[in-house]
Amino acid sequence: MQQKQMNIELRTKTGTGVCRRLRNEGMVPGVVYGKGVDPMPVSIKVRDLQSAISGDGGQNNLITLIGGGSLDQSVAIVVDLQRDPIKKTYKHVDLHRINVNEKIRVTVPVVLTGTAVGVKEGGLLDLAHHELHVECLPGNIPDHIEIDVTNLKIAQSLHVGEITLPAGVELLDKSDIPVVSILGRAKEEEAAAAE
Repeated sequence: MQQKQMNIELRTKTGTGVCRRLRNEGMVPGVVYGKGVDPMPVSIKVRDLQSAISGDGGQNNLITLIGGGSLDQSVAIVVDLQRDPIKKTYKHVDLHRINVNEKIRVTVPVVLTGTAVGVKEGGLLDLAHHELHVECLPGNIPDHIEIDVTNLKIAQSLHVGEITLPAGVELLDKSDIPVVSILGRAKEEEAAAAE
């Protein structure tokens, strides 16, 4: 997991007008909250936020907050990032201040590797879950969960319970949920039906 730094500024004023003005000035309004602390409104430069969530970890990157009074040197992750649906600009960000020695729950993207045997036989690969829920220490958050589909045949599925994870990372999704499947009928069945 990547460790990033991000400059923040505490703000005393809140509201729609204030947030609109901040966005016009190239800032993103946000809130930092966490266990044992009151939510604190902050503002962040767009480029600083982009840099903090860049790379493989994305929003799961551990971010050391710089500035912001009592928040200085706190570690946080992005839990919600709102974007304008048309312009795709950042509208608001929620940051969760975390304790690096306590487990947290996050969603991690699924990345498939290999070409399934079933796809080569004419089947269709169906990725039912693009993300999975895990619990681990912040420093153990994987950038992604890699699943090798090479041996999957037509009408076969790979379930949550069959996924191997790094040490210290626990899957929270039910073990019988299919993550990826190969859809379609085998060529032999098609040939028999044609006869």
